Amino acid sequence: MMGIDVDRALGIEQTRELVAEAARLGSFVRIDMEDSRYTDVTLNAFRDFWSLYPGHVGAVLQAYLRRSSSDLEALSDEPRNFRIVKGAYNEPPNLAFPAKADVDDHYRALVEQSLAAGHYTAIATHDERMIGHALRYIRAHNIPKDRFEFQMLYGINLGGLRELTREGYRTRVYIPYGTDWYAYFTRRLAERPANLLFFARALWNR
Repeated sequence: MMGIDVDRALGIEQTRELVAEAARLGSFVRIDMEDSRYTDVTLNAFRDFWSLYPGHVGAVLQAYLRRSSSDLEALSDEPRNFRIVKGAYNEPPNLAFPAKADVDDHYRALVEQSLAAGHYTAIATHDERMIGHALRYIRAHNIPKDRFEFQMLYGINLGGLRELTREGYRTRVYIPYGTDWYAYFTRRLAERPANLLFFARALWNR
């Protein structure tokens, strides 16, 4: 989206300019993560941006990738800002966990690892079991409420998000915005056809 496939240096520089403007305004940019072809360049850029604009940029780690725990460890030399997601791309089994149970286990481990390392942690999931596990860990280790937040897509389990908000936890709703929403929707389905079941369950529960 920022042009990295056209020219890597140009894409990185355009993203840096965006983060710089966010820092000037006292705002924040979360660099999203695409499939594994972009993991190294994205995390390397994130490290560089953080050194220039600490506190104004965050990265995403995907639990379905086997490497994410090592990536998090390598970036834990100082507290940073991470969003933990399960991941949605169809990757080969040497790169990604093929079984959902393994992805879930890795997700829980990444959330714990991030919180234990002192990172601000965005716990992005609609899975109430993952949320419950995170809350038990947070309470057991007395993690302050200003060190994490819960994130969900708009329209998915908003009741659960409201309940977390009522309990005093910081929450955030992710809203695809604009006229090109259908292209976004079909792209997410193309990444992993199993996402169709995810959307269907959400529609049925409404």
